Amino acid sequence: MIRLFTALSIPRDLRLRLAALGSGIDGARWVDAGNLHITLCFIGDVSEPVADEVFHALEAVRGTPVPVRLGAAGQFASRGRARAVWVGVEKTPELSLLHDKIAQALIRTGLPPEGRKYTPHVTIGRLRGARPNHVLNWLEANGAFFAPVFEAPSFMLYESRLGRSGPDYALLAKFPLTV
Repeated sequence: MIRLFTALSIPRDLRLRLAALGSGIDGARWVDAGNLHITLCFIGDVSEPVADEVFHALEAVRGTPVPVRLGAAGQFASRGRARAVWVGVEKTPELSLLHDKIAQALIRTGLPPEGRKYTPHVTIGRLRGARPNHVLNWLEANGAFFAPVFEAPSFMLYESRLGRSGPDYALLAKFPLTV
């Protein structure tokens, strides 16, 4: 089985700025700068034949380069405990349209629709047992994060390989966004 997702890449200088936010919460697993990305669609574990179908379906997705604006920090929590901290991505019409086109292409391959509402973001750190005051301090310190708009000229298909120190992402394909 291969664990797949589609994403937009982030320019190197911005990834380094984002990675620099990775401190201040004891026990957090901070995402390495090289792994920072904006997930479009999480596909999950699929067989190799299905992965080939996914690749061909994504080749047919057409669109134009997507303007991307990052800003403001947030958290994902469950049962009252913070599970991840992130920097938000503005949900522009162009980004939403690309997400929807990819989601429809995946559904046409027979994959089920993603069960969660699309919330574009860049995960900065994953938390386990983090102290609430550390999370609040991190959110306060990074809540006003701002970066200039950049243009994503393509989207990517990644394989996620889970390991002891967290996931590692391997680029499988790059799909240009040109009409």
